Amino acid sequence: MSVTYDVAVIGAGPAGYVAAIRCAQLGLSTVCIDDWKNGAGKPSLGGTCLNAGCIPSKVLLESSENYERIQHNFPAHGITVQGLNLDIPTMLARKEKIVHSLTGGISVLFRKNKVASIHGRASLAGGGVLWRLEVAKPDGDMQQVEAKYVIVATGSTPRQLPQVPVDNDRVVDNVGALNFKEVPKRIGVIGAGVIGLELGSVWRRLGSNVTLFQAHETFLPSVDEQIAAEALRIFTRQGLTFKRGIKFTSIKVTKKSVAIEFEDKDGVQKQQFDKLIVAIGRAPNTAGLNAGQVGLNLDGNGYIEVDEQCRTNLPNMYAIGDVVRGPMLAHKGSEEGVAVAELIAGQAGHVNYDTIPWVIYTSPEIAWVGQTEQALKLAGVDFRKGTFPFSANGRAHALQATAGLVKFLADAKTDRILGVHVIGPCASELIQEAVVAMEFAASSEDIARIVHAHPSLSESFHEAALGVAKRSIHI
Repeated sequence: MSVTYDVAVIGAGPAGYVAAIRCAQLGLSTVCIDDWKNGAGKPSLGGTCLNAGCIPSKVLLESSENYERIQHNFPAHGITVQGLNLDIPTMLARKEKIVHSLTGGISVLFRKNKVASIHGRASLAGGGVLWRLEVAKPDGDMQQVEAKYVIVATGSTPRQLPQVPVDNDRVVDNVGALNFKEVPKRIGVIGAGVIGLELGSVWRRLGSNVTLFQAHETFLPSVDEQIAAEALRIFTRQGLTFKRGIKFTSIKVTKKSVAIEFEDKDGVQKQQFDKLIVAIGRAPNTAGLNAGQVGLNLDGNGYIEVDEQCRTNLPNMYAIGDVVRGPMLAHKGSEEGVAVAELIAGQAGHVNYDTIPWVIYTSPEIAWVGQTEQALKLAGVDFRKGTFPFSANGRAHALQATAGLVKFLADAKTDRILGVHVIGPCASELIQEAVVAMEFAASSEDIARIVHAHPSLSESFHEAALGVAKRSIHI
């Protein structure tokens, strides 16, 4: 016997659970169906982000950064620590405790907002006046669900290397790389993008010798070229090794190591690693959805095709988050979830994709919003720019974090802000000033005229905005 709802949400990651809560807030009877299990095999809401991505990686980044600060930064403050020990099991236990708290918090929010939650894998069984879903439960039973509207938020999965399967022992994906029981001596990372850099940074700080491989010569191609060049310089100085423009000729896994043979501009080379992290991006997760049978359109890369309001080609069906076009960012998916819920309720839901912030949580952090300098040049846009280094910022010196800079790009005629790029301390927080400014179509002069607290890192924003008109004060 089936249960009928106004809205059925498939997936309980940041896109799905937010969509479900907002639907319920708007008076729609809502069910959220998800099949994620935690390490203990129990249902766990929050998807990849909360269980094995955004949250646990940031927990380990903070732990590893504290370890490095004690070793390398504390002495300059007159603080000497003797008998420093690294307890990986305790570090991992803290990570799991935080994950459990946050995923459990979603369950509380579901109960508070009267969102029904079903653990199982949902597939589309057919449509008409109502959409029919079949939910395969862990115990083998099938549950029928009907809903007037369906929101697909099934997220993404790690891309695999065809020649080397992930076993999460020697060859690991992002999940395995968050759970090493001890610090590997040598780690190879295939992929020098966001995931590779963050995971590589964690284990480098804890003592691993980390080498990152990428097929392209260009480092962080989606990042502003000036920021990317600065990042490469800083990360190399920190001890990360980069091999760019390489082609793998052989990858062999043994019980004790992973042997890699590759070619680059210096010819054929060989290296051995204790662990190999595969971080070559993520793919939309439509497996088991039954898209073909119901006629749901997918593009050539497996993404569900949607319009600007996340509508699919099927009536009353929407798709959001990693499974559709656009950046695979948790906050992008969440905002799409809110917008779709409001559209279903007859409101004017909307997401401004031009002001979505991006962040790489390395140290220093990298964050940006809007256009890069190379994109503006390619488009023939006449612009002005202003930059300011954190080495000239008093608060950055107090924090012992002077690497990096802030960069403003503004239209040469209107002065409207076109893009802001940061590499430096707390970039993930600082970038929000730029997001708000761009959302309200501000000019660089607007930021230049706003009083910023002294001493603060945000003064670097002020100075970079002043720099657009070549009137920075402190450089």
